Amino acid sequence: MLIEKLLTPSILKRTIFFIFADILLFALSFYLSYLFRLGFYISSEFYVGFYNALPLLIGLKLLMLYLLKIYHVVWRFFSLTEAKKLIFAIFMGNLIFAILFLPFVQVPFPRSVILIDFFISAILVGGFRISKRLLLETKRKPGLKRALIIGVNSKASNLIKSFLSNEIDYYPVGIITDKDKMVGTYLSNIKIHGFDKLKTLIDTFKVNSVIITEDYSSKELDNLFEMLSELGIKEIKIARLLGDKEDKLKDIAIEDLLARKPKDLDTSAIQSFIKGKKVLITGAGGSIGSEIARQCKVFGAKQLILVESSEYNLYKICEDLDSKIAVPKLLSVLERDKLDSIFEELKPDIVIHAAAYKHVPLCESNIDSAVKNNILGAINVIDISIKHGVEKIVNISSDKAVRPTNIMGATKRVIELYAQNVPSGKTEIVSVRFGNVLGSSGSVVPKFKEQIQNGGPVTVTHPEITRYFMLIPEACQLVLQAGAMAKGGELFILDMGEPVKIVDLARKMIRLYGKEGEVEIEFTGLRPGEKLYEELLIDEAECRTKYESIYVAKPTEYPIEKLRENIEELLNSDDKIGALKKIVPEFNHRD
Repeated sequence: MLIEKLLTPSILKRTIFFIFADILLFALSFYLSYLFRLGFYISSEFYVGFYNALPLLIGLKLLMLYLLKIYHVVWRFFSLTEAKKLIFAIFMGNLIFAILFLPFVQVPFPRSVILIDFFISAILVGGFRISKRLLLETKRKPGLKRALIIGVNSKASNLIKSFLSNEIDYYPVGIITDKDKMVGTYLSNIKIHGFDKLKTLIDTFKVNSVIITEDYSSKELDNLFEMLSELGIKEIKIARLLGDKEDKLKDIAIEDLLARKPKDLDTSAIQSFIKGKKVLITGAGGSIGSEIARQCKVFGAKQLILVESSEYNLYKICEDLDSKIAVPKLLSVLERDKLDSIFEELKPDIVIHAAAYKHVPLCESNIDSAVKNNILGAINVIDISIKHGVEKIVNISSDKAVRPTNIMGATKRVIELYAQNVPSGKTEIVSVRFGNVLGSSGSVVPKFKEQIQNGGPVTVTHPEITRYFMLIPEACQLVLQAGAMAKGGELFILDMGEPVKIVDLARKMIRLYGKEGEVEIEFTGLRPGEKLYEELLIDEAECRTKYESIYVAKPTEYPIEKLRENIEELLNSDDKIGALKKIVPEFNHRD
């Protein structure tokens, strides 16, 4: 135990070891400098100067190394930066020695020894440190996986350094790039090849793993994934620029392949909209509401008033925000009086209404609750906001509001109509419509993940069903951007890119998890109210705004008194579907 404790590395032990090693190396360097200067014979009179100078020279060098923190550097991280600092420390040590010693030396002392000693010291001390790093880097761990790196950039360079430092369990055998000028060159002694050599390298080195360091668009990444899958690659990783040992590489995920990243995100407009404002968010613990809360914090909101009916969801978003600006309010948007008192007390500048029952089958099974929550709850939020002079209301809508076939979509369309036609005074009201977001609670992606992990089958309702997808953070940023540009009464529509076949999504996820041939896909039939194809546009009257990712729809006029009367009839009607059709004539319910 005592021997083991003595051999266990520590900062103090490493520092003591290096100090003693440097004393020996500095002494050897000084002696060699004398030998070289005096033709490999040192007479007795020169030994006096040698012994007088040696303690001062070594002491000054050690002091400079300590002041420049050279003794704090771990072997494996001794790099070019540390080497330059070490050379500078030795140079300063020799310079100060020359200033302090030479003017007062009374014995024979060859002055050129100081210059010779500088070069020999730098070689010996620097070489000593580099030798251990080289030894560590040439010693490979057993069981490393042979991998190809795709991309030539700083992430690829850092990845190779991580391998040399035994931080990752992969051994790069080649680098692939689409940059012709790079082909044939080397990065850290690893040859760079074009994509035409991809199959040859995989076959030659029996590669099963690929690490992607290039920043590709989701479409490019999807094409690359398909190519690698056809070549038999089972493990595909994406390198992170920052990350610890466990987080440096992440598995390629379905979100990486489907994400539609908007190119016209205007963060300055969002910041101007949010910074310094009090923002009230309903449904603040949900997938959309919680991400909007995070984004509002990023963009400098003064206060976040988080309205949520689920205790756990409210607790979770407050923990995630970890900020004094969050004001949690546990209540439903149906509690009008309590909601009104919150507005009276906290006086929000902006309201983002994300509270809703969104799951189509549950809304179909609980029509009364869905109608009451989605319509009456939204009306409460809008009316109270107008009453208290809120600057702007952003109502989150859905692609299911377009020619709805289910209760959820129809209720969302009713609120779009209400938001566009209610007299709002100085309050600007805008609705933002978009499709599915990847990874939201109850959505198809987490459901498929769970089914694949459980061994299948993966259930798809119909072989032709398609949906739009966008990453939650990007959708929420565009919601805020639409809110920033709104003047009141608009219905904005986010460009969700191309729709994705759900069966293709299922097949891709099965391949991502390496379960091809093991997990089956089972078609279960369309659920009540479910469409084969979701739509984002009602007709051809929509037009683009100054941002490519955001459209604006033509307003739909609906006399507000008539709309309020019809909504009241709906809330009190036993035939909710018939009453919804009266407000939304295009509602074609599928049960």
